[in-house]
Amino acid sequence: MPRHIRTLSMSGYMHIITRGIGQKVIFECETDFNYYLKLLEKYSKECEITIIAYCLMDNHVHLLIKDIHHNTSKFMQKIGISYSYYYNKKYERTGYLFQDRYLNENVENNAYLLTVFRYILNNPLKAHIAASNEYKWNSYYQYSKNDSWVDTSVISNQLGSWDNYVKYIDESNDDKCMEYFHSPKDDKWALEQITKCLEGAPANSISTMNKNTRDLHIKKLLSEGLSIRQIERLTGVSRGVIQRIK
Repeated sequence: MPRHIRTLSMSGYMHIITRGIGQKVIFECETDFNYYLKLLEKYSKECEITIIAYCLMDNHVHLLIKDIHHNTSKFMQKIGISYSYYYNKKYERTGYLFQDRYLNENVENNAYLLTVFRYILNNPLKAHIAASNEYKWNSYYQYSKNDSWVDTSVISNQLGSWDNYVKYIDESNDDKCMEYFHSPKDDKWALEQITKCLEGAPANSISTMNKNTRDLHIKKLLSEGLSIRQIERLTGVSRGVIQRIK
C-alpha cells in the first residue's frame, strides 16, 4: 500500500503523535523518559524544530512543534532510530518499537494552537493518571522559561501571566484533537483489570500475598496488557519484582 503523502503546514505548527507498536509500552522507567527527552532536545536543535509542548505517556508521545524548514520527518526518524536502539539494547529485544510512521495534523490558526497545547498537557488527566500540573513527563512547568529548550512564547504571547495560563489549562479537559486510540489502556482500565483478577479485593492486596500467589496474579495482569509501571503504581509491588516475574 502506498504511503499517504503528508500535507505541509502553512503555519509550520503541527501536532504529532508517535506510539509503541501494538500499543506496546515504550517507557518502563524514569531513565527511559529522561533519555527520550534528551533526544528531543538534541534533535530539535539539530533539525531546527521548535518544541512548544510535549507529553510522554507509557506507550505514546504527543508533541506540539513548529517546523519552518520542513525537517519534521528527519527529526522524527532520528529520534525513532536512536530511541529504538537504546530501548532494544537495554531490554534485550529486537524488531520495531514504534507503530508505523508518526501521525501528524497541521495547526493553522491561533485558536486551535491553544486547544492542541492544552490537550497535550491534559493527556495524563484524560487518562486518569495524574493532574496536568502533577505529571512529571509533560512540559507543564516549561511555560515562559527563558532558559528552556521548550519555547512557549507563542502561547504566552496569547495567554500572558502564569495565573492566566493555569486557569486556561484547567478550564477544559474535553478538547477534541487528533488521537491514536479509541479505548486507551489507561489507569482506570488497569484498575478494573486488577479488581477483576483479584475478584474484588483491593489492588494493593497483591503486595501482601505469598510469593507464588502474587507472581501468578502479576503474570496474568501482564498478559492482559497492563504495563509494569501501571502494576507498580496501582499495587505497590516494586518494579524489580515485576520485571523478574516478567
